[in-house]
Amino acid sequence: MTRVDCALTINSNLCDKFSVKHYPMLLWGPPKKFVGSGWDPKQENSEIRSIENGRTADILLGWINKQLGSSYGFDDGKYENEHLQKNFSDPAQIATAIYDVEEATSTAFGIILDHKMIRSGTRASLIKFLQLLVAHHPSKRCRKGSADILVDFDNLCPSEILSVNNEEADSCSKKGALGNYQICGKEVPRGYWMYCRGSKNDTRGFSCGLWVLLHSLSIRVEDGESNMAFRTTCDFIHNFFICEECRQHFYDMCSSVPNPFKKARDYALWLWRAHNKVNERLKKDEASLGTGDPEFPKVIWPSKQLCPSCYLNPGEKSKENSKIEWNEDEVFKFLVSYYGKELVNLYKEKELQAVGGTEKTVNEELVASTNAVVVPLGAALAIAVASCAFGALACFWRSQQKNRKYKYLHSLKNI
Repeated sequence: MTRVDCALTINSNLCDKFSVKHYPMLLWGPPKKFVGSGWDPKQENSEIRSIENGRTADILLGWINKQLGSSYGFDDGKYENEHLQKNFSDPAQIATAIYDVEEATSTAFGIILDHKMIRSGTRASLIKFLQLLVAHHPSKRCRKGSADILVDFDNLCPSEILSVNNEEADSCSKKGALGNYQICGKEVPRGYWMYCRGSKNDTRGFSCGLWVLLHSLSIRVEDGESNMAFRTTCDFIHNFFICEECRQHFYDMCSSVPNPFKKARDYALWLWRAHNKVNERLKKDEASLGTGDPEFPKVIWPSKQLCPSCYLNPGEKSKENSKIEWNEDEVFKFLVSYYGKELVNLYKEKELQAVGGTEKTVNEELVASTNAVVVPLGAALAIAVASCAFGALACFWRSQQKNRKYKYLHSLKNI
């Protein structure tokens, strides 16, 4: 079951496709039928039906019980926490997060432009983060979009015109030429969250999507890139995350790292520990303020259900204030699988494909999620090439302080 608000512009095409002319309008049918060409009320023998007499909860529940041969009542609590348990214990849930990673990337870029955050002191930080996205973002279209911006960045945001004065940074804002660039393609942002959707409008969403992005980057970098990726991430959050308290807390965690990272494993585990520290802090804050999401409480992650081998004592019941003993080798294996293979398990790039004479888009693939695909060999090779290019890019930018044109980055557009 899903709810669609046809008053939102983003849903206009969908609502037109299903001939929604009034509110409320209730449609009933097999999920796969909602992937097709739409629904016409004049169409005969359609498996999608309009529920005409279902305007009250009692009538609607009675109608559903009749269709299913069931006897559900409003006091049934059997499935109350089904979504919560599924989300915590089913590794396949992360597959839908690829769309949220794209959404978070686009949202972050939009925030930077909206708040005119590209200035002389933050420009280099953004360039380095775009380099990281070009090389290691799990989404092909975000890698390409980041490369497009990076190629033209010197022309769009010349360093000589930037200053702390907002007016002088207009060329690098949403109103300037940079605002015409779509970092993850023309269909992103979509305006909604999937894996990161909270049960309340002000919970999860962007912060969840950003964490998934950072974890997915951390397990894709090579050993030689680990410390650069760490510093790049810390600088990006410090310069561009709009929550002052969150930004300072993250900066403090970054500052507490005594030595440079030499292995990607160490960086990935540091980010995992940092995420758990944030969850612990927010859990206390949410408990005192009553601002938490009741369906998605902050917990130490991963849970024993999700990764029993990550715990040295998985059979022992947790006690309050007791310190968890982690098997960090298993935690790292879990992170690599969860944010690597699992994250892209159901993901297909936005391209039209001829399937049985019909054109299939990414949104259709999203609904028909039983058609799992794997990352093609070409994509894996491209990521490897991009990984090598990342190190070269860093050297190039350091050596070209005055006149950086990034022309060779055109080759990255096909990543």
